[in-house]
Amino acid sequence: MTDKPVRFCPYCGTATRMQYLFGAQRAVCPACGWRHFEDPKVAAAVVVRRDGLVLLNRRVNEPFRGRWSLPAGFVDAHEDPARAAERECLEETGLRVRVTGLLDVLAGREHSHGADIFIVYTAEITGGALQAGDDADDAGFFPLDGLPPLAFETTRQILNRLP
Repeated sequence: MTDKPVRFCPYCGTATRMQYLFGAQRAVCPACGWRHFEDPKVAAAVVVRRDGLVLLNRRVNEPFRGRWSLPAGFVDAHEDPARAAERECLEETGLRVRVTGLLDVLAGREHSHGADIFIVYTAEITGGALQAGDDADDAGFFPLDGLPPLAFETTRQILNRLP
């Protein structure tokens, strides 16, 4: 369920009422019949390896400011998740990458503003220059046995499975 209930119909402005529909309590508009179905938040990430090292970036935003994660971010509506992962890597690290495969799909929101579905791809560098940007203040390559403090359990799970 959403952290904040939908109180007014987005189409006609009428106050909604909670009603049990399709297996859950949902906001329903008594005037026009609109029903609220909460969509999951989807994020996409890339695992980029170079010379046995893995690319990470340091977060500037909460939660977990100052901790490190895979280049990742939310997938926009109508956006291909693989392209979103490539876009996020460029924004956060300055590196252009090309997705080469699907590594995993993880489920479960780690914090109230996080993703419900986390899609992780493998990718290779095609250009750019390593330079932190967007919501990262540092980016670099790290050995798997010498990782900095990680922000997310999903990052830890993915990195623990890499050879």
